Amino acid sequence: MLESLFRPAEVSASAMAAESARVEIIAANIANAYTTRTETGLPYRRKDVVFETLLLDDGAPPYAPGVVVSEIVEDSTPFQRVYDPGHPDADADGYVLLPNISIPLEMTNLLTASRAYEANARVLRTFRQMVEQALQIARG
Repeated sequence: MLESLFRPAEVSASAMAAESARVEIIAANIANAYTTRTETGLPYRRKDVVFETLLLDDGAPPYAPGVVVSEIVEDSTPFQRVYDPGHPDADADGYVLLPNISIPLEMTNLLTASRAYEANARVLRTFRQMVEQALQIARG
């Protein structure tokens, strides 16, 4: 019974952790927007986070106690090909492969991730206030 009281907090806390991981990946994408060579010899490839809902079946009806990062995947869209014959990574024709990163897309993703994080933080604050009020009522 008491366990189920804190399920809303579990859900919001897990969502905040997942969105925090998403922000880290977005920041790495932005930081590597012009990295033309990695340890593989190719440009940096954009990464994205995949979330997965947790479902628990503890005898009660199944519930979702939150979300987790199930994997980090690489975006398979092609690299950008730019003519820059003076670049050290230019091919014989003077073209350089740049990462498959779009700064406007990354900024949009960053904004949505930070808004989702903030919304879940608000839920936790509201939950805490409700628990405090319930304890005050119980005390009399």
